[in-house]
Amino acid sequence: MKLFKELYQYRELLKTNVKKEIRGKYKGSFLGVLWSFVNPLLMVLVYALVFPYIMKSPEKNYLIFLIVAIIPWNWFTTVVGQGSTSILINANIIKKVYFPREILPISVVTSGLVNFLISCIIILVFVIFGGIGLSKYLFFLPLVALIQYILSLGVVFALSAIDIYVRDAEYIVNFVLMMLFYGTPILYNATMFPENVRWILNVNPMTHIINAYRDIFYYQMMPNMEALGIVALVSVTIMIVGYKIFKKLEKGFAEEV
Repeated sequence: MKLFKELYQYRELLKTNVKKEIRGKYKGSFLGVLWSFVNPLLMVLVYALVFPYIMKSPEKNYLIFLIVAIIPWNWFTTVVGQGSTSILINANIIKKVYFPREILPISVVTSGLVNFLISCIIILVFVIFGGIGLSKYLFFLPLVALIQYILSLGVVFALSAIDIYVRDAEYIVNFVLMMLFYGTPILYNATMFPENVRWILNVNPMTHIINAYRDIFYYQMMPNMEALGIVALVSVTIMIVGYKIFKKLEKGFAEEV
């Protein structure tokens, strides 16, 4: 409750910081915010040209199959990568002014959510003009996005605090994210693997989140609510643990940065 009270008191700072994250990311570039569309499209183009031949994917509309997964995955990796250094890169402000330090990681994850929602326009364009059409299950999208937001925030809380004390953390995070990309059913369908191996993929919360997006946009069916419920509980737990780590380490931020 104290956190929510402080966030409300500093709501203008939070709002300004979110806007800064959104605008500052592409500041000075020719295309600006349009890179939110271009980046995932370029990624999808590369994988769509190469992986159908390597993986021999049986999926129809493989381009749409890919884009539905890559855009939310891009949101996750972007906010975790940027969020893990959000305290460190604001060291000068932290030393001079008091404000709830939580605003920094929250701003990164929230700006990522805004960019993701904008990028969903790409998904809608592809499913409409790709012959799949709009799904009546689109109203589950905010729920899935909220679960991913909570999961991302919990991870960023923990990593942004740890990065202050372990400066190699950001490099480890980038390596783990790269490995996790192939351990998440983005380029392939999890059903390609036998049951006795598939459980390894199912341990990854992002597997179920990606599957939920595909159910909504690609397969046009209700997401697996049991799996989503479990992932929601795991995400809330990660956020609570991540926030506790953040508050525990916060006392030494000013000295360590």
